[in-house]
Amino acid sequence: MASAANAVKEKVEQQQDASQKGDKKQAQTVELSEAVGTEATTGTGSIDLLLAMDVPVTVVIGQTELPVKRLLQLGPGSVLKLDKSIDEPVDLYLKDVKFATGNIVVVDGQFAVRIDKILSLNDSAVKAAGA
Repeated sequence: MASAANAVKEKVEQQQDASQKGDKKQAQTVELSEAVGTEATTGTGSIDLLLAMDVPVTVVIGQTELPVKRLLQLGPGSVLKLDKSIDEPVDLYLKDVKFATGNIVVVDGQFAVRIDKILSLNDSAVKAAGA
């Protein structure tokens, strides 16, 4: 491990010397040794921390495209027609990965989503690849 670190240090020093002399920089490959002790360790409290975290969920009810000229003309009262009908389910995303579909409902005067289907990993990968 120390020899790999020394090799990297020498390469960096050579590159610095070359750059100070005005020479062109060239990319060089460095061989690194395999890390030792990479077995997963189990921690009793670590999963609890993750389970308590809040993650942002994005609900997409539809999309549209319009020219910038039209976008600049938007104002109060403007209406944008989306690509989905009111009968189609909405899409739920974690980051950029679709993980579920559902329907918009109202709960205590606020929008909510009733989950219809939780997608499998394959469903999400297919939808993300097609997007």
